[in-house]
Amino acid sequence: MHEEKPQSGLILGAHLSIAKGFDQALFNAAKAGSNAVQIFTKNANTWREKQLTELQIAAFQAAREKTGITEIASHTSYLINIAGADADKTAMSVEALYQELIRCTRLGIPYLVLHPGAHLGDGETAGIQRIADNLNAIFDRLPESPTRVLLETTAGQGSALGHTFEQVAAMGDKITDPDRVGFCLDTSHVFAAGYNLADPDGYESTIGGFDAIVGLSRLHLLHVNDSKKPLGSRVDRHEHIGEGHIGPAAFARLVTDPRLSRIAKIIETPKDKNGKDADPINLTRLRRFYAGEDPVQVLFPVSAS
Repeated sequence: MHEEKPQSGLILGAHLSIAKGFDQALFNAAKAGSNAVQIFTKNANTWREKQLTELQIAAFQAAREKTGITEIASHTSYLINIAGADADKTAMSVEALYQELIRCTRLGIPYLVLHPGAHLGDGETAGIQRIADNLNAIFDRLPESPTRVLLETTAGQGSALGHTFEQVAAMGDKITDPDRVGFCLDTSHVFAAGYNLADPDGYESTIGGFDAIVGLSRLHLLHVNDSKKPLGSRVDRHEHIGEGHIGPAAFARLVTDPRLSRIAKIIETPKDKNGKDADPINLTRLRRFYAGEDPVQVLFPVSAS
């Protein structure tokens, strides 16, 4: 397999499968020229928990040393909802999140990305308070864990919380130990929520607004995805970089924005494009944008006449 050379200065990677092992996800990231990666630590669509073996942990640590990849995030199960009012379902979610944090701690993964949850009709204020209360309780159970939980911005489908910067800031402000949490901004989600990243002025007001309300110092990860759905649709559907409603110019602004240079950028774009592995295509586009190539020309090259 051809091994790409990582591009200096751009912290970039993709969400990769752990089907062949946690360590293989790191090796596959390195082969793709990435210096960052996101994984699941279990099947994201089941409540069944995964118990790590010492062999898995040692192999992951060895792969991290060999590849030099330290910007690693895990994403929680999609089933978790710590904002709901149903006591039994919320208890299941809290326990699942606790187990996710244990796995990340044992593997030495610095970030755990969490969709904050949905209040399911109980109201924004109550939902945000439950998110904070449940996180505080989990942190009390694992006081020495170095893994930081990153609250992810959402598209705002249904009663999902986290679709405004004010909401995610309110969640973070209620955490007893603020160093235990940070934030992950998803470009597709915030665009669907109504933040116009596609427009130059809208891009500036979005990034500037996040800084003013939440704080860029608390932003530790970017999910870099185009959006299949239009601005303000409140529908979460990812698209290949530059091919959705956000468009290529916005991503060129994002990867060259000095305010975001220290923050790892992870693609969660569709995995297939015309029968080919799409990750290399999307990663290459972002690298070319970072190198200063015209974003429209990158996507729609015009042959010299």
